[in-house]
Amino acid sequence: MATRKEEIHQSLQGGIYRLRTGSKEFVNILMRYNIPMALVSTRPRKTLEKAIRTIGIEGYFTAIVAAEDVHRGKPDPEMFIYAAQLLNFIPQRCIVFGNSNQAVEAAHDAFMKCVAVASKHPVYELGAADLAVRKLNELSIVDLKNLAGIESPEFGPPEPEPELELEEDNGRSTTVGVDDIFWAGDRCAVPSVLTIRY
Repeated sequence: MATRKEEIHQSLQGGIYRLRTGSKEFVNILMRYNIPMALVSTRPRKTLEKAIRTIGIEGYFTAIVAAEDVHRGKPDPEMFIYAAQLLNFIPQRCIVFGNSNQAVEAAHDAFMKCVAVASKHPVYELGAADLAVRKLNELSIVDLKNLAGIESPEFGPPEPEPELELEEDNGRSTTVGVDDIFWAGDRCAVPSVLTIRY
């Protein structure tokens, strides 16, 4: 039944796939910062793969979650939770980009942040989202960093290397090993779970 529904939808749309203004630029920025992305959609995988090829964004997504990968669609959070598992991130570190209140509800139920991108719903109707924009290119990496509430060297200029200070030899000899520089071993990134509708 889902396949037939998709066939009808595509025939009504004329099989046209296109990215919204500013979307490709934004996704390219995420790629430049090595931010893992998952494409999550209630559409069948075959349709998603065709759309990805048509609009030229092959290789952009670390994971793809399609209708047949889960039992329940939005507003159930299952799709987003599964995408976070595929990205190997806890849900609290993921940001969902959606264009409906169902996406916002599903993201919040999965304990994820949500950026609502106005399309069929105006910005004022998407007030439950953590952030609402008209176009994705209105966002910056700093916005995502603030939304995720993390500090990460990946989002800013490189940290200066610590310099060792030489102490004067005053004749006394004491050997003490002090490790006063702590490095966070956890790689910090904000994975994105994109919901793309066309």
